[in-house]
Amino acid sequence: MAESLQYDPLVKRLVRDAYVLSRGLTVLAAGMMPRQSALAVWYGGARQGNIGGPLVKVKRLREYFPEVKYGYNLVYTLSNTPYLPEWALATLKRRRIPIVHNQNGVFYPGWFAGNWVTQNRRMGLAYHAADWVFYQSKFCQLAADQFLGERAGPGEVLYNALDTEYFSPASKSRAIMKYEARRKFEFLLTGKIGQHLYYRLESTLAGLKVARDAGLDACLHVAGWVDPQAQRYAEQQVAILGLEKSVRFSGPYTQEQAPEIYRMADAYVMTKYNDPCPNTVLEALACGLPVLYSNTGGVPELVGADAGIALACATHDPWGLPVVPDAKEIGAGMLAIAERCSEFSVAARQRALERFDIVHWINRHREVFEQLLLEQA
Repeated sequence: MAESLQYDPLVKRLVRDAYVLSRGLTVLAAGMMPRQSALAVWYGGARQGNIGGPLVKVKRLREYFPEVKYGYNLVYTLSNTPYLPEWALATLKRRRIPIVHNQNGVFYPGWFAGNWVTQNRRMGLAYHAADWVFYQSKFCQLAADQFLGERAGPGEVLYNALDTEYFSPASKSRAIMKYEARRKFEFLLTGKIGQHLYYRLESTLAGLKVARDAGLDACLHVAGWVDPQAQRYAEQQVAILGLEKSVRFSGPYTQEQAPEIYRMADAYVMTKYNDPCPNTVLEALACGLPVLYSNTGGVPELVGADAGIALACATHDPWGLPVVPDAKEIGAGMLAIAERCSEFSVAARQRALERFDIVHWINRHREVFEQLLLEQA
């Protein structure tokens, strides 16, 4: 499965290094500005957007903690966007500006074909410099201990979150309309699918074929950015499997469009191996979608046994090459999800309300921010 590995091209590294240098210079420039007295957060060069965990996370944080690029008194860093060089982090420490770090996944040879040791060393700079770390899942904490080294400072597991009023199930009338408009049971797959994640499409399509052959009148909706080559492979596979009338690709979408995409589906499929804490799964749960998922990474912590079905992966190496469930097991899981959809749907929505509502997430951030500012006063 070498084709599933993610590479780090030279041009990408050069562009990134230039951006890291510019963010470091920004830290020096900010040192000449007076700090604001009220909480003022800078996100260390991380950008906001609609697709991709770090982009969405920053977008949600900035709604509650608007970014201040100069005069800030707290820096929030993310493991996926290690844009502050070591000397910039040291400068922040000398200036007694608290650093809060959000730790997602790490680099390891099973999925990253480049120099994963160097990448982890870069990621570990902010991780070890931080005054507080929010781990996105227990799996994220385990991976960080394994590849970044044990931390000396405090931290806690704080799962990603979302606005559960915005991401919510379709109304009963809309649900009836949806059912009357089509009879096929619709599975949904969302996210950013690069070539190294093509196996998500491949495995889900193979499972769909099994489920349909077993009598389930089901279809698959793929929403989000898909690498052109990955989509060509998927379209070829669709033709080979005879699924032309049962699969559609709708392309990229915005966060504003996302709830409607989830509401039009019946269940969500996530066969990504060792996904640390995907926002897409939370969005699906909040919209009342049962989740059929690879029993690896942090996803089992999110879904549990009551809101979906876990698919076993035959592997003894948690940090090895991506392993996906067998097509027969995926197909059987689809059949089971469809049969118990109403039961799973209620549990999925309830789980999102109890565990992943953004109010708790934001309040916990605010508590930590204020605590650290008080300690540095």
